Amino acid sequence: MKVNEKNYYSRLDKFIRKNFQNLPLNAIYKLIRTGKVFINGKKVKNPSYKIDIGDEITIKENLENYNRELNNSIKPIKMNLEIIYEDEDILVLNKKAGIPLHPGKGVHVATLIEGLLYYGQQNNFEPRLVHRLDKHTSGILIVAKNVNAARELGKIISTREISKEYITLVVGKIDKTGKIDSSLDGKNSLTIFKVKNYFKTKLGYFSLVEVNLKTGRKHQIRRHFSNIGHPVVGDDIYGNKKLNREFKRLYGLKRYFLHCKKMGFIYKNKKIVVEAPLAKDLELTLNKLKEGD
Repeated sequence: MKVNEKNYYSRLDKFIRKNFQNLPLNAIYKLIRTGKVFINGKKVKNPSYKIDIGDEITIKENLENYNRELNNSIKPIKMNLEIIYEDEDILVLNKKAGIPLHPGKGVHVATLIEGLLYYGQQNNFEPRLVHRLDKHTSGILIVAKNVNAARELGKIISTREISKEYITLVVGKIDKTGKIDSSLDGKNSLTIFKVKNYFKTKLGYFSLVEVNLKTGRKHQIRRHFSNIGHPVVGDDIYGNKKLNREFKRLYGLKRYFLHCKKMGFIYKNKKIVVEAPLAKDLELTLNKLKEGD
């Protein structure tokens, strides 16, 4: 693929991510790391390699190995999207939990990108994801409606000129306010938190926490709270599986308790602040906790 004004991104990994949107992120980095990506005929293994307009990017691999068909677009599917903000450049959704962003191995349900493609076709734009939410995380998801918006929003997010607030329920009675400043994957990572409520149950204490995410590392909130001994309720990767089973039995929560509730940023000199109401399953869980055992 030739790099031009319309598809240009300065970093190699970002270029592939934005121009081969059917490829999952882990596949992109594996392709680069294993020497399958070439720039002007030269093998490049550095994801942050700076590319220029006019460069020729070639991926020498059968991409079907990654459960994608790049020669055929993902099938657009009509989906009930909860839109909380939209203008000519930006679409913001309140994403439901349980919906994956992309098709992939083991995914047998309609994905959000398929729903966005359908909506984009109906409204004459091509959706581009500029950040990600895990499958079981609900809340705010920002989508660019054109390549220029995607590029600008990507800069805003990468330079941390955006506020990101989450709400989560963690195990134990945590300090009222605090910060977790510890590296993840060798990168500086900072999480600021404030407790909104405590719940005393026969399973012990739980803390409802408002989180201000200062960096955007993979699974940052879940990993940070787990690292200080207060894992997110329902998290079977970084949390307490036995306690999660008991919590599910008592309160019916079928996923981890994590919701992106508010984001704010400046785009084209306009301040944009978006909020997503707490998902119904999380609200129901809180109501049950407030009622007591």
